[in-house]
Amino acid sequence: MPSTFPLPRRWTFLAVISAGLLLIGIDNSILYTALPSLRQDLGATSHQALWIINAYPLVMAGLLPGTGALGDRYGHRRLFTGGLVVFGTASLPAALAPTVTVLIIARTCLAVGAAMMMPATLALIRVTFTDPRERNTAVGVWGATAVLGTVAGPLLGGLLLEWFWWGSVFLINIPIILIALFALPFTAPPNRVNPDRHWDALSSLLALVTLSGSVLAIKLTIGAHPDPAIAFAAALTAVVGAVAFRRRQLALSEPLVDFRIFRQRVFSGGVLAAGSATFLLAGTELLVTQRFQLVSGYSPLQAGGLAAAISISAFPTALAGGILLLRLGFRTLIVGGFATCTTGFTVFLAGHQLGVPAVFIAGLMIVGAGAGATLPVASIAILGGAGPSRAGMASAIEEVSYEFGALLSVAVLGSLQAAFYAARAPSAAGEGVEQALATGSRTVIDAARAAFEHGFNLIMVIVTVLSALGTVGMARIFAGRTADGVKEIRH
Repeated sequence: MPSTFPLPRRWTFLAVISAGLLLIGIDNSILYTALPSLRQDLGATSHQALWIINAYPLVMAGLLPGTGALGDRYGHRRLFTGGLVVFGTASLPAALAPTVTVLIIARTCLAVGAAMMMPATLALIRVTFTDPRERNTAVGVWGATAVLGTVAGPLLGGLLLEWFWWGSVFLINIPIILIALFALPFTAPPNRVNPDRHWDALSSLLALVTLSGSVLAIKLTIGAHPDPAIAFAAALTAVVGAVAFRRRQLALSEPLVDFRIFRQRVFSGGVLAAGSATFLLAGTELLVTQRFQLVSGYSPLQAGGLAAAISISAFPTALAGGILLLRLGFRTLIVGGFATCTTGFTVFLAGHQLGVPAVFIAGLMIVGAGAGATLPVASIAILGGAGPSRAGMASAIEEVSYEFGALLSVAVLGSLQAAFYAARAPSAAGEGVEQALATGSRTVIDAARAAFEHGFNLIMVIVTVLSALGTVGMARIFAGRTADGVKEIRH
């Protein structure tokens, strides 16, 4: 995109693609507060509930490498427009789903639309904003929007559930998408195509098989009802899929993922930072919103308000991270972000154990500030490490790291929570607190809530330790690379 593309139009276009990005992030987390109501209405088990949430990031992560290549071939503007249409169309059956199966299929279709849009957002920013400082600011806005969508989902879900049924969380997509589709022709740059860019359908299929096998193996290994035989088969499928995917990429002249790009330390560090920070953020949101609804009796709106504490601090630090990167460097912002998250988790645990809401809410705000500072800077590291010629591939890998982090978090932490609950709850309590509440027995309900609380506390300790390990790991990865990394993104 030439630098003469008008300044106001550039930023208006950024607002349009940010609207699509916001919906993608919201749909990742909006079901967190709606999950208890949804499980009750559809009769979903704890295992099915995790699949309802995970179907979205799973399919998206599997398709993203391929859609990045499709964007390069057919134009990112065209793919973004098509993604909006698919996303909007799938929102209606998701809202009206009469069964768990229909909802999972609709969520899968939503993921297809999201996978078409996601790589296009960053790739379009990369070619629209040619000035490094302006581009970093734009990516900062992009990162802040992504964080805002993820952390605002539970609050928005809670607001809607105060007056409407759980399906309303999907219906809100439709008017926003219609506005974006109307604005695109007036703000978007011309569609750029590269007919020589190759898309390999088999590679996309192998990526999806690998991710699906991994998630199934995790859930059947550490979930409430482990099945060693099927878990082993799923893990074997994932390994075979991963090996086949890598060999396929090495054999292609134009691979969907060029593994040589990971030799660039700033790039691979950005991928790890984005995935790890998303893992921490998604797991915290899921567990906090569930715990305070099921154990403390919070309404969906009140539970969503706790998640809003994260967004209040995440949005400004995400904006500041993109703006201050050239001055502070990757190491300061990313390592500092993980250290801030660790501090926030520690404060949250202390406030929770003491029963002081002001303290644990402050802890969530500190977590949000750390995640906000980390995520957009990690995105810039990924884009800068790849260079403009591989913008589509880099955007896809960047988004895979986000979605895989969320996917892994729900699979691991959600399964652990179910396992810890099953280990301590009486058989009359069923698979979750929702089923215990249906018994009407105070003894059973209290035991179920105590079991959930025990698991919640254990997992939050695990999350805190993982955040501390992430701080140390990021410090090692970006040691001595600050100046080089910033130099790379200037070009």
